[in-house]
Amino acid sequence: MTENPQNAQQASSGAPGQPVPGHPGKIIAVHVDYESRAAQRGRKPAVPSYFLKPASSLGGSGAAVERPAGTELLAFEGEIALVIGTPAKNVSLEDAWSHVASVTAANDWGLYDLRAADKGSNLRNKGRDGYTSLGPSLIDAREISPEQLRVRTWRNGELVQEDTTAAENMIFPLAQLVADLSQHLTLEEGDVILTGTPAGSSVAQPGDVVEIEVDAPEVAGAPSSGRLISHVTEGDESFDEGLGAMPAVDDKQREEAWGSREAAGLPDSDAAALPEALRAKLEKAPTAGLSAELRKRGLNNVVIEGVYPQTPGTTMVGTARTLRFVPNREDLFTSHGGGYNVQKQVFDAVGPGEVIVIEARGAAGSGTLGDILALRAKFNGAAGVVSDGGVRDYAAVAEIGLPVFAQTAHPAVLGRRHVPWDQDVAVACGNATVLPGDVIVGDDDGVIVIPRELAEDVVDAALAKEHEDAWVAERVAEGNPVKGLFPPTGQWKEEFQQWLAEHPASDD
Repeated sequence: MTENPQNAQQASSGAPGQPVPGHPGKIIAVHVDYESRAAQRGRKPAVPSYFLKPASSLGGSGAAVERPAGTELLAFEGEIALVIGTPAKNVSLEDAWSHVASVTAANDWGLYDLRAADKGSNLRNKGRDGYTSLGPSLIDAREISPEQLRVRTWRNGELVQEDTTAAENMIFPLAQLVADLSQHLTLEEGDVILTGTPAGSSVAQPGDVVEIEVDAPEVAGAPSSGRLISHVTEGDESFDEGLGAMPAVDDKQREEAWGSREAAGLPDSDAAALPEALRAKLEKAPTAGLSAELRKRGLNNVVIEGVYPQTPGTTMVGTARTLRFVPNREDLFTSHGGGYNVQKQVFDAVGPGEVIVIEARGAAGSGTLGDILALRAKFNGAAGVVSDGGVRDYAAVAEIGLPVFAQTAHPAVLGRRHVPWDQDVAVACGNATVLPGDVIVGDDDGVIVIPRELAEDVVDAALAKEHEDAWVAERVAEGNPVKGLFPPTGQWKEEFQQWLAEHPASDD
């Protein structure tokens, strides 16, 4: 996004308000609250979720923000910060905004290299010194309504984030955050609530300058926080691996930190998952042969047990997109089972060539998908679905033509046995551990899981063995005994090697 320089200068000269408090008692941040951010991430929360940031993470405008030595994914997040004016405990939605004294700009910095270290709490990746930039000035909350705010972010002068708090843009209204939090703890004077970032958050490099402004352009006088300016620097101290978690990144973290695979310089997700040549080889290789090769490499627990193709003769090759169900508990199904739950999000977001692998704990007493979700996955180009639970609308799902491997048919709805709980995590499906991105191959013998880094080696070896077995089968069909022939040894081995020189496996 770009902006007229004259407009940018006018925006930066908005009338300043009061100085920002220097030491809030609590800093509470919302994980996701903008529709644009949820759409970018492919998952939308059903209820607000939060994490705490230490007061020591506070930094002001003009300050340096350090990317530690040996890390690469320091991401900025332009946000609107609410500053509590009067204590709020069990306040109503209608009364909540009256407890907000002022609004300002915030940058909720995060180091994705340490994101996995404290999943959910974000302590190490977002709690570092200076990782909550705030200011430079306050907007009086009495001058505005919570639906009139705008947040914008510039990186090196280029506008990269812009969104408003209009009702259609927010998942949870700002006042709802105050009311919800007040149900669980007392919000005290000076506490700060960071209200989430819109789409456009990305990675900043040492030397970058990131600026954020919150304003209310439709309000008389266009009150503004002014520009919150941060200078990104490179640290010179590394972490001690003997003390705790070390920085670690993968392509998934790079994609989420930068905002997209393209922005991160990564290849297209489908191409990155399975190159076409590898996919073609996997489609020719039987699961029995692949399983044997994995066993030779010490991997015995890679078969998803108890699942069968809906339609005999079905084959399936793709990369895993995981979905986890937990056992049904009525209160949890009320909070997580309805609306746009994680099950629907996964079927909406599945990409071409991906296989949705569902952890249903082997509980076949309800469906884990039905015809509508199968239609959605088929339209998206999914390679198939594997579930160690049941399938509703069994005949209709089979007619759709999406490869589905499951235990059995079952007419009951999801909530009889399951609560949709999480996605893109390690799952246990049919007693096999499946990670997002693992290679999934299915045929009439069942489904196996191949670590991505082994796929090329394993399939080449399996196809070579298939080539050998085809020759052996011909000899057995001629009436020869299997002793010394299966596998070939001695004279049989010499004859096979001579035949192989004339009929290489690549000719198949």
